[in-house]
Amino acid sequence: MNHSAFLQYCMAKPGAEQSQKNRWNANQVKVGGVMFAMVDPSEGRLAVSVKTSCEQARRLRNEYREIVPSQNLNKAHWSTLYLDGSLNDSLVYKLVDGSYQLALGRLPENSLQEL
Repeated sequence: MNHSAFLQYCMAKPGAEQSQKNRWNANQVKVGGVMFAMVDPSEGRLAVSVKTSCEQARRLRNEYREIVPSQNLNKAHWSTLYLDGSLNDSLVYKLVDGSYQLALGRLPENSLQEL
């Protein structure tokens, strides 16, 4: 997987919008103003960040050396995934789906109905 494929998958989600975070030189993907993914080219490796529960983040970081706490985000919830071929694409897609669902859970009911 590469950044382009990752962004394409994220942008296919209902209501997904992309924005640039100039301070970090990163592309953020949000739904209803709530971020659920970020592509960070400054890592020196193909890297993206997604949000999970604290428990899932700990489990993933223990299981995969390519998943680490995100540098610029809440380290308890946000994990950076290195997309250099070691992680299975299906795992990355599953984590994006979960992160998207967490973002939806933070939206007011009227915003959800618009999606």
